[in-house]
Amino acid sequence: MRNEIENIVDEIKQAVSLLRRHLDWDQAVRRLDWLNNKAEDPTLWNDAAEAQKLMRERQGLDEGINSVRAFEQQLKDCIELIELGEEEGDADIIRDAEDTLKGLRTEAARRQVEAMLSGEADSNDTYLEVHSGAGGTESQDWANMLLRMYTRWAERQGYKVELMEIHDGEEAGIKSATLLVKGHNAYGWMKTESGVHRLVRISPYDSNARRHTSFSSVWVYPVVDDSIQIDINESDCRIDTYRSSGAGGQHVNTTDSAVRITHMPSGIVVQCQQERSQHKNKAKAWDMLRARLYESELKKREEAANAEAASKTEIGWGHQIRSYVLQPYQLVKDLRTGVESTAPSDVLDGELNDFMEAALAHRVNGGADAAVDDLN
Repeated sequence: MRNEIENIVDEIKQAVSLLRRHLDWDQAVRRLDWLNNKAEDPTLWNDAAEAQKLMRERQGLDEGINSVRAFEQQLKDCIELIELGEEEGDADIIRDAEDTLKGLRTEAARRQVEAMLSGEADSNDTYLEVHSGAGGTESQDWANMLLRMYTRWAERQGYKVELMEIHDGEEAGIKSATLLVKGHNAYGWMKTESGVHRLVRISPYDSNARRHTSFSSVWVYPVVDDSIQIDINESDCRIDTYRSSGAGGQHVNTTDSAVRITHMPSGIVVQCQQERSQHKNKAKAWDMLRARLYESELKKREEAANAEAASKTEIGWGHQIRSYVLQPYQLVKDLRTGVESTAPSDVLDGELNDFMEAALAHRVNGGADAAVDDLN
């Protein structure tokens, strides 16, 4: 085989070896066998909470072990096909196998990063909030672009997306919105997106076609499952009801069905207007508040998160984690890792994996933010 293909094969083998070590392979296989046997035990669901915990563990181990086995089998098949093609002088077989190997290398690298998602809440569903910064219509339109970007990314990953609340802008865009993203490792993938995002473009709202800079913030926090106890003193909370402002049925927009809860000791505010019933919105808002308080506690345990929390104090210059420039040139640049894309339209359409993988690897490895110059 040519040197390039030999290098790709070596990279895949190294990635698979790292995945095996991360799983603690022999122990993981034994544990999965035990969990599979346990799943057949009719008494398992006598304790529903414990059963759900074991089934989540089983799913994670099953996915991890099967992915490693699949990589190994596909690698073996590709090597055999290349050897067969070389023996028979069939260039098409060789080319097809090489293309498969390149795709396998990309997927193995992604799985390697995903294997790092071993934090306490990484496997959970997640909430994502978007807030526009100062600047009126410009920043509100930018906030709406971010909301669409994350919705498209989540849908591409096969995640389910629910809009929990939205506050429309006066002329265009949104003032704020909250998404609920459901899927395995949703929080683990999205947690590095918290921070201020900066947009530079020729404003479609400026009759003089001048260049504008807009800021919006993103905040990500995990859904708290029932096994995690978060104590909230209701006397520390203020509950307000208001009329839903987003799209919806007649009933939604003519009654005070939306709910806002303010946790006064922490200053955390959550809102929900997804349901027609005020009672249901209140229940979901309490869940969101528990999640925010849990996320706050998680952040206290991580040094890296302190910087993120500080970045949320002001939605403006000097606090951004990523810049998106549409004019006079086209470039998206992450200011923590230096990762760039010259296709902002693809990024804004949900092509975020390169940025997320680099930020996740950077965060897991515990390094300080790189000294990356912002875009002009």
